[in-house]
Amino acid sequence: MAEIVGPRLYSCYNCRNHVSLHDDVISKAFQGRNGRAFLFSHAMNIVVGPKEDRQLMTGLHTVADVYCSDCREVLGWKYERAYEETQKYKEGKFILEKSKIVKENW
Repeated sequence: MAEIVGPRLYSCYNCRNHVSLHDDVISKAFQGRNGRAFLFSHAMNIVVGPKEDRQLMTGLHTVADVYCSDCREVLGWKYERAYEETQKYKEGKFILEKSKIVKENW
């Protein structure tokens, strides 16, 4: 009999609230505030903070920090606007820091 396994997820490291699907990973080659970070096309169970302009490694972006909706831990940020044409693909996408998420159902 086959074991039924749900989708592979990423959860908040602090409270295990599901925050994204593995299938929504675009890239694992990003840099966050505290080390490696992943770029996701979607995130769930998060709260988006106020927008602010931030100078990042790839230029000026308008970003908003994203928080776990349960424990309010900062998990990363959402790209609201990219000023450089080569960075426009990031708009509307989410950075979740590897140190702030854990794998579930792997």
